[in-house]
Amino acid sequence: MTRSNLWRIAVLVVCLVAGLLVATTREVSHGNEIRAGDSTRLSDLVRNAQAETDDVAETRDRLAAEVESLQQEAAASDTGVAQVLADTKALATDAGLTPMTGPGVTVTLTDAPRDADGKYPVDAAPDDLVVHQQDVQSVLNALWVGGAEAVGMQDQRIVNTSAPRCIGNTLLLHGRTYSPPYVMSAIGDPARLEAALANEPGIRVFKQYAARFGLGYSQTVSGQLTVPGYAGH
Repeated sequence: MTRSNLWRIAVLVVCLVAGLLVATTREVSHGNEIRAGDSTRLSDLVRNAQAETDDVAETRDRLAAEVESLQQEAAASDTGVAQVLADTKALATDAGLTPMTGPGVTVTLTDAPRDADGKYPVDAAPDDLVVHQQDVQSVLNALWVGGAEAVGMQDQRIVNTSAPRCIGNTLLLHGRTYSPPYVMSAIGDPARLEAALANEPGIRVFKQYAARFGLGYSQTVSGQLTVPGYAGH
């Protein structure tokens, strides 16, 4: 068999194998682009989970309002119920279930923005450009150390069981997802709060990255802040 014939046979075999691979891939993916399909499904799962959480929260709020109305009706004619509700209300403040207003400090953390040309610093790794869970935790820890009477993050109250978690460049808190900027507010003595923030090692490290890569850190004092009550998510 001549070299020319061998070449033709080799080309034919390669084409057959390539066709088989394409057909197999199409069958496995059901005609869809595999990589894009996985990404789309994951995104859809997150959106659907958030929508379900919102629906459940709406139902919970409606039922809680109905329960409160029934309790008030019962308390109007039963002194025992009225006393229990009064005791519960006093405990609710300590448990963080009621909003609080007073002087305090607000800290805001943001990811690094692109420059005018749409680029990031050339020496930056992806992890250098985003707010991480340890950065959020450093701020929260410092606020508690500074004697905060109440702490809020985004539109929610932070309580003992709260566990903010960063997943990629989003934050998960009490079943809800948030994107930067991350805003944390604390009610308390502003001087003590600012001193605690200044002494927190994790915040000092974040500020170094902010200066180098453009991450955002801002800290403001206010004579009157309002922190929402814990909604029990």
